[in-house]
Amino acid sequence: MEKFIYKTIEELGAAAAAQAAKVIKKAIRNKGQANIILATGVSQFETLKNLVATDGIDWSKVIMFHLDEYIGLSPDHPASFRRYLAERFVDKVPGLKAVHFVNGDAKNSQQECKRLGNIIAKHPIDVALVGIGENGHLAFNDPPADFVTCEPFIVVKLDQRCRGQQLGEGWFETLEQVPKLAISMSIRQITKSACIIVSVPEKRKAEAVKNTLQGPVTNMCPASILQRHPNCKIFMDEQAASLLANR
Repeated sequence: MEKFIYKTIEELGAAAAAQAAKVIKKAIRNKGQANIILATGVSQFETLKNLVATDGIDWSKVIMFHLDEYIGLSPDHPASFRRYLAERFVDKVPGLKAVHFVNGDAKNSQQECKRLGNIIAKHPIDVALVGIGENGHLAFNDPPADFVTCEPFIVVKLDQRCRGQQLGEGWFETLEQVPKLAISMSIRQITKSACIIVSVPEKRKAEAVKNTLQGPVTNMCPASILQRHPNCKIFMDEQAASLLANR
């Protein structure tokens, strides 16, 4: 895992986006299209802002997959990740080859997982843009995460710290409003990506960053699995990297 530390969140986002754009352009050049995974949340604000502003990407040759979504939340809810990605990415790069959202309000969540799994199986991922949760989660795979399942998408239960993070970031007004279940891309599916780009700002993520990069690989810190990925790059600001030894 390569790590890059910047003074500001803005610098972090610009660097992460530049790396993602490089991978996307190369995939289009070599294969005629690029398959990407996008995450949401505060950590992705600057990365996505810079990515959509990048020149030279033929977005008509890009297929986007969505990392996770709350179960039972409509796509027009302020906290919906579909709404987040529509507003911050899809609507800003019109003409994408395909967009595969996670339908959290599907009548049957297990069937939705199977639907998405069948699609992503035909589209090897070139680059995944992800974040790390305050509890070390990767996507909505909270500790203890399932490192074993080969299913691409799974139904997961959100732990108290994860739900508290969503409240703290301002997506909900009360903890009771934060859903307890979600559909998430699985750990194994995420780590199948040829390249993984991690954006992690802010002091509140410092403990998770330290455990991810310098702790043991354990499902109690799901993002620690990234230590074993052959092409993972993590972009942090000074605050997020503040607890790392030998920076």
